[in-house]
Amino acid sequence: MNWQGALTALAIGIVMGVVRERRQNADESKAGLRTHALVAILGYVAWGLGPWPFIAAVLAVGALVYSGYGVTALKDPGLTGEIAVLLTLMLSALVHPNAAMAVGLGVLGATLLEFKQISHRFTREWITQQELQDALVLAVAALVVMPLLPDQAVDPWNVLRPTTLWRIVVLVMAVGMLGHLAQRLLGVRWGLPVAGFCSGLVSSTAALVHLGHKAREDANLIHNTSAAALLSNLASLMLMMGVIGAASPDLLRAVAWPMAAACLGLLLVALGWLRTGSPLAAASIQLTDSAFKLSHALVLALVIGGVSLLSAGLQALFGDAGVLVTAVLVAIVEVHAAAASVAQMSMASGVSLPLSAWSLVAVLASSAVAKTFLAFFSGGAGFGWRVGFGLWVMVLSAALTLLLLA
Repeated sequence: MNWQGALTALAIGIVMGVVRERRQNADESKAGLRTHALVAILGYVAWGLGPWPFIAAVLAVGALVYSGYGVTALKDPGLTGEIAVLLTLMLSALVHPNAAMAVGLGVLGATLLEFKQISHRFTREWITQQELQDALVLAVAALVVMPLLPDQAVDPWNVLRPTTLWRIVVLVMAVGMLGHLAQRLLGVRWGLPVAGFCSGLVSSTAALVHLGHKAREDANLIHNTSAAALLSNLASLMLMMGVIGAASPDLLRAVAWPMAAACLGLLLVALGWLRTGSPLAAASIQLTDSAFKLSHALVLALVIGGVSLLSAGLQALFGDAGVLVTAVLVAIVEVHAAAASVAQMSMASGVSLPLSAWSLVAVLASSAVAKTFLAFFSGGAGFGWRVGFGLWVMVLSAALTLLLLA
């Protein structure tokens, strides 16, 4: 034992006690600053004297906490104050083996105590029951299922790695969760641009069609809807980069600047349409109850796996050109699956990074063709050419940057 450790334990008790005392009314007699400070000193000294004195201290404090709870339970059935006292005792003992961790946990505990109202508002008002269920599904997928999956390829061509495919499933679900929450909390306030961007994290194609219908319904919103559609594609492009990084970090590094140029091109055109659009456009995309669709993420993983196998087969028959043809055709329907297949083939089958990079540009071009057609079909000529202009600025920006870096 030493004075520095004792003062550290005392500081933990004071911080916990100050927060607890400020959270209670003046006429309440719950454990406050002095109690927590004394408990901290007790815990530090008891641990220093040996295991039996510390066990005795734990039993004594536990008995006092239990008896105190019996008196206050009718008015306040919560256990936060009682747990806080025991936590102070344990953290003061932790100062002996690891003072830095004890201080960090003490600050974290005090923060949780202080943010009582915010935590209640978050759990009871800010998130819905469906969002909580979605968060639990995401946690199980990331923390339970993914560690159990094998990291080795399970096919003869060495392209299907269960861990990689499931990582993409988790990424899609996580991005969908963030987009859903951002759209719900910010969509009404910031209008179509934020709602379009957030919807693009789930499905940029669905967002584009929905925005096209809005443009047909109200011609005054054509610039705003065009900007929102491009921002949804910006979100989709950013998600695509995440999918590429999950499958092949080397390929992501090779295309980082071309993809950044593509994002910048989309953003500049979207900002241009926003500047000329109506400042009163405050409509937002209709928000679904669920933050993400697990079925959509699973289907995407299955499509990626199937496309990867198809690419491997075509590569065996026609060489690297087979990978490019497959990716371009698949991108008409699902750009993320096409990009992931290119990344997986680059990682597993030795397709050169330059060819893989140009394959991704071709994927963007194929997607731009399909989405430009959808924009004209859903929103009319004005919406179609504005969205198409932005999409082809995206493609040309990526291609020119890749040429300059070659």
